[in-house]
This record gives sequence, structure tokens and C-alpha cells, in this order.
Amino acid sequence: MAAQKGRDLLLKIDSDGVGTFVTVAGLRTRTLGLNAQSVDVTDMESAGEWRELLAGGGIKRASITGAGLFRDAQSDALMRQLFFDGAIRAFQVTIPDFGVIAGPFQITALEFSGRHDGELTFDMALESAGELTFAAV
Repeated sequence: MAAQKGRDLLLKIDSDGVGTFVTVAGLRTRTLGLNAQSVDVTDMESAGEWRELLAGGGIKRASITGAGLFRDAQSDALMRQLFFDGAIRAFQVTIPDFGVIAGPFQITALEFSGRHDGELTFDMALESAGELTFAAV
């Protein structure tokens, strides 16, 4: 696979709760992390006393972080409202030449910062709140 443009990693939010997705505008950086917790089932009879893991066990989770500028009134207002409500909403992450990961997320952090001679910026963090799906492109 050839190198990809970072700006093509898109974060979209279900703007109306019924599947109308809009891109979260103003993001300069975006990161998607996928994690799977392992379950250790090692016991005294494990071969050579090597650790053994339970296949398919544990908890899977995804986290999304982003930073940027407020540029789009609709998505900005929606992100703030979802944070203050503690609501869970469907999001999509489009990864170029890979696919789309979609599912419910909750905004767990929303930080604002600004320099006296610069623009207002924000940082946000989202955590998965249910089963995610993957669709290859």
C-alpha cells in the first residue's frame, strides 16, 4: 500500500441520531486506537510454564482522539452538547484504502485552549460504548 494523506483519516458523527453522518470539521490530527485485553489462563500444568492466553477472551475497545479548530457550527455544537449530556452517539472512522470502523462512542474528554495571539483550539477523546463494525473498501 502506498503512503496515505493523514487528512483522509476522517471522523464522522451521526448528526441526527438516525444515520445522517457529517464530518467533524476543523480536525487537524486524528488517532484511532484498537485494543484487546488478554485473559491469562496459565496454571501449574502449562507447557514449560509458559503463559497461556484464552483465545477470544477479554474486552475489546477502541479510542479516538482528535485536535483542531472550531470551524463548523453544526458539528461543533453537536460535539459540545453530546459531551455535556454524557450521550452515546454513532461515529464512523474512515481509514483510507483500509475501510470504515463504525459504532457507538462517548465523548470522554473535551479540552479548550488558546494563545493570546492565536486561534481557539480543542482536544477531544472518545471511547467505544458497544460493538463496532468494520467494512473494507
